[in-house]
Amino acid sequence: MLVIVVHQIPQLSTDQVAAFVELAREGTIRAAATNLYVTEQGLRNRLIALERQLDVELYRKVRGIRNATPLTTQGQQFLPHAIAFLDQAAELSSVFSADGRSQEVSIVASQYLATYVLIRGMGQFHRAHPDVRVRISVRTEHEVETMMIEQPEIQIGFAAPYESSPALNYEHLFSMSWSVVTPNKHRLAKKKQVRLQDLVDEPLIVYESGSTGRQHVIEAFARQSIRPRIEMEATTTDLLVRMVEANLGIAVVPLLPDGSVTRGRKVAVKPLGKQIRAIDSDILTRKNENLSPGATAFIRFIRENNFASN
Repeated sequence: MLVIVVHQIPQLSTDQVAAFVELAREGTIRAAATNLYVTEQGLRNRLIALERQLDVELYRKVRGIRNATPLTTQGQQFLPHAIAFLDQAAELSSVFSADGRSQEVSIVASQYLATYVLIRGMGQFHRAHPDVRVRISVRTEHEVETMMIEQPEIQIGFAAPYESSPALNYEHLFSMSWSVVTPNKHRLAKKKQVRLQDLVDEPLIVYESGSTGRQHVIEAFARQSIRPRIEMEATTTDLLVRMVEANLGIAVVPLLPDGSVTRGRKVAVKPLGKQIRAIDSDILTRKNENLSPGATAFIRFIRENNFASN
């Protein structure tokens, strides 16, 4: 006698799984709901339905440590399968399309690289590769590395890491030298050459603690036995420049050669040459992982067009 055992398959919808993946990507219900163009309660309803179908808790309803992942252990285990589920659903939907090759490339980048390098290239890349959709998230340098390690749906990272992780490959993209940025009428704006010693008594605005940029600057002062007068901190280069423009102090920042970072700002820029070690920006990928054709094409396009100097 033939006995057929039928296992009940949970009725999962792409909307439910997409809500879960978006929560994992963004970290908050609000951000995930905004990206999916649904209300926060609508997103919660999808997540609740998904958890009921799987009979497991996928995410923490109350967040603990700031910046910690909202996913439970079971949620982290389910995430790569959820991403694969959506990828397969996309493939099914494109079976009868013109070429069936539509794909998404998820990248994460530091604010500096996203604003001043990648945005320049994304529009041109899309016109050259209309079948590839690029999705970009902006994080701090440390968070870029963390997301590359912990979130398998992120394929490429762009950052200037201070220390390398053994789990990642680091491919050099370009280097930037440092400059001091001052208000237009500042005494340093009139000097032909500025030394780090000239900054000793100046109110200095620096990057936040733990950032690659701050460590480069502090190391340079330490090598010359100089103790800078740090007055304020900021997260992004654009914010540092705006604070200088508001006469809150001076800042030492890495700048692209085309002047795009300070263009239109009422500030003066004085190069510091080799007094501070150049900051290297890298392309991050996971070791022993084969990139999708779209991700490979995006990396090649960014490298070949050198958007950091155009």
